[in-house]
Amino acid sequence: MTKVACIGECMIELKQAGDGLFSRFYGGDTLNTAVYLARLGIGTDYITALGDDTLSDEMIAGWAVEGVGTARVSRLAGKLPGLYMIQTDEKGERRFFHWRESAAARSLMDLPETAAILDSLASYDIVYLSAITLSLYNDAGRARLFAGLRRAREGGARFAFDTNFRARGWPDLNVARAVYREAFRLADIILASTEDLLPLYPGETHDGLLARIPGGEVVLKLSEPASILRLGGVLHRTKAEPLTRPVVDTTAAGDSFAAAYIAARLAGAGPVESARAGHAMAGVVVCHPGAIIPRTAMPAISDKATP
Repeated sequence: MTKVACIGECMIELKQAGDGLFSRFYGGDTLNTAVYLARLGIGTDYITALGDDTLSDEMIAGWAVEGVGTARVSRLAGKLPGLYMIQTDEKGERRFFHWRESAAARSLMDLPETAAILDSLASYDIVYLSAITLSLYNDAGRARLFAGLRRAREGGARFAFDTNFRARGWPDLNVARAVYREAFRLADIILASTEDLLPLYPGETHDGLLARIPGGEVVLKLSEPASILRLGGVLHRTKAEPLTRPVVDTTAAGDSFAAAYIAARLAGAGPVESARAGHAMAGVVVCHPGAIIPRTAMPAISDKATP
C-alpha cells in the first residue's frame, strides 16, 4: 500500500458557533492534510506527540475513525495538546489565536524514541511536513529532523514540503529564511504560496519567488485561484474552476490542496492534473466551516489518473 507520513502538531480547535459560543474539534495543518489524504484513499500515518489526557485520547480515536494511522504517536505524561481559536469575517477569512507554547508536540525531536521515529521515515513513499512543523522545534531538533529526512530519501522516500507560514512561530525572520532554504534544498516536492513567501521576501515577484526555490517540482499558489507549476524547469499555469457556492471559511484550503495534489501524484497523475485536483479539493473545503469538512461533502474519488 502507498504510504505517506505526515509530521506535525494537532491542536484542540475552537470555532465560532454563533451567539458568542464556540464548538470544539481538533485540527492542525499537517493533521488536516493527513485526514484528507486518508479520505482520498492514501494510506497515511500521523507522527506527533500528545499528552496522556482525555483530549489526546479523543484525538487519537478520531484519527483512527478517519483511517489515519496512529502507531507513531508518542504519549507524554503530564503534557497536553495545544489550543487554537478561529475567528472568521464576513468573507470567510480567518484569524487564529494560539495557546501552544508548552504543547507535547514540541518535544517530538527530543524523546527517547525520536531516533526510531526518524529511522522509520524511510519506510514511507512520501514524508510530508510544513514550515509550521519546523517552527515547533529548536535548532538541534530541526537538525535531527533534516538528517532523518536525508536518510529517508537515501532509502527511496520522497520529501514533500509545504511552506505554510505563521509569523508567530518565527520571531526571527532570518532564522525562518535559513530554515526554508534548507527545506527547499532537501525537498522533492514543494507546495508554496505567495501568501506564505511574501512575508519572508517582501515585494518579490512570482518569478523572483520561484527563483528562490531550487526544487525540481514546485507548485506556487497565487493570491487569485490559480497556481504556477515548475517541473524540470518548465512552467505551467493552472486556474481553479469558478466556485458555485459562497466561501464560508478558508481554513485548511492549503492543507486540502496539498492532500489532493499528493494523492493525485501518487496515483500517477502529472503535476498539472494534480494541481487541478488540489484546486478542486480546496474549492470544496472553503465552502464549509472549520478545517475538516463532513465526510458527506467530500468529492468523489476518481479511479483514473492522467500521467
